[in-house]
Amino acid sequence: MELLARIAKDRIGVLIGKGGDTKRAIEEEARCKLHIDSDSGEISADWDDDSDPIIRLKMPDLIRAIGRGMSPQRAIQLLDDDVHLRMYDIRDWVGRQPNQIKRMRGRVIGRDGRIRELVEELSGVEIVVYRSTILVVGDIESLAVGSAAVERLLGGSEHGTVLKFLEKEKRRQKIERQTLPMHSERQVTGSTRFDDLVPGLAAARERRNQRRFKGIQVDPEDETAISEMMGLAEDEHVRYEEE
Repeated sequence: MELLARIAKDRIGVLIGKGGDTKRAIEEEARCKLHIDSDSGEISADWDDDSDPIIRLKMPDLIRAIGRGMSPQRAIQLLDDDVHLRMYDIRDWVGRQPNQIKRMRGRVIGRDGRIRELVEELSGVEIVVYRSTILVVGDIESLAVGSAAVERLLGGSEHGTVLKFLEKEKRRQKIERQTLPMHSERQVTGSTRFDDLVPGLAAARERRNQRRFKGIQVDPEDETAISEMMGLAEDEHVRYEEE
């Protein structure tokens, strides 16, 4: 049996779900049997023989996410290969004073949740603020941007400054997504497609390159080598024209 994580007792009911539905759904998805210690809050798992090793590595994040306020329906996405979790403890920035923790939660969430919504929209992550914990969930690219925004907010940056950073990153990503296909298209157009229009061009180009780099260092006393270097290939000829 493998210990996955320890969660608060008031979140155990959420992990189990009504009639055990949530627990069973997680077990089926992860191919394991969960063991929940309601006294200590420790969550352990017995794994099936055919369980996915990647899922085994990601299961602790799923349990911690549920324990830190994320709904099981949203947390189960953490079992996907491309979805990852980053967790922040507000106390690392402001200490353990309840008023300071509450103030920082307010900075991250914003009035009516507007700041959190904008960060999620501009970065592509999901953010959960629960007690003194902030969870950021997303793929590698969005997680890097969303986490940087959260860290700036925790560090005291103005909301406007953080939103400008996110807008700049969103524009940069959009340009990169547009540039990469265009670059690939230019490569295809400049080589493969043009070669298709001129039969034998690719082979001729390859022979030219081979001749260009073949025998660069020739012994001036070796008449045979000089003759081979100066000779024309079968597909070449010399044409004389008057101007």
